[in-house]
Amino acid sequence: MSSHHFVRDGQEPALIIANGEACSFDLLGQLLEWNPFVLVLDGALGRVLDLGIRIDAVLGDFDSIHENHRLVAADMGVEFIHTPDQNHTDLQKGIDFLIGKGQQAANAVWATGRRSDHHFNNLATLPRYAGQIELSVIDDHSRIYNLPKDFKKWYPAGTVISLLPITPVSGVFTQNLLYDMQNHTLSFPLQSGSSNKVVADGFVNIRYETGHLLMMECRD
Repeated sequence: MSSHHFVRDGQEPALIIANGEACSFDLLGQLLEWNPFVLVLDGALGRVLDLGIRIDAVLGDFDSIHENHRLVAADMGVEFIHTPDQNHTDLQKGIDFLIGKGQQAANAVWATGRRSDHHFNNLATLPRYAGQIELSVIDDHSRIYNLPKDFKKWYPAGTVISLLPITPVSGVFTQNLLYDMQNHTLSFPLQSGSSNKVVADGFVNIRYETGHLLMMECRD
């Protein structure tokens, strides 16, 4: 499995492969088609090499990399980015690296599932980078990203949408959802916007005033 490497000044999203639950082969292949730069977090290097994925860089403290995997990656011309800082997660360090390269967008896979602490921290990381880089965490069941304060997007009827407040969110208004909100306040875990549905084919409008809100486009 390989990726197409047509970089357009950082406009095409990079792909970060973390070390959580693997997504389907089909989904991974689709993402590789449209992500020109592939960055692997070091804990996943062996799993990625076993799939024959063409990668550009591997990032981490490298304490857990098997020497055979290191040699294979080196033979492939993979860039090694040593980041021993223990005050940030590997995903944060990977995003910081891409921002430093001038990357404007990135998708992350294998960033959910398995260890619950990693799963939670990876999602909670998204608001930290709002306004700096467009980020999406993608798996077989959802696409999760920072929701801008004034949002409009077309969806087919029945699409499941969840709104997760990372911090208290005020002044939430929605249109074309089964449970529309009018000046609502969301505060996890007391009140969130989980498992809502699009009523009719057409645009969904969402706006809110303060806080950080994640959009989850869900599929079973």
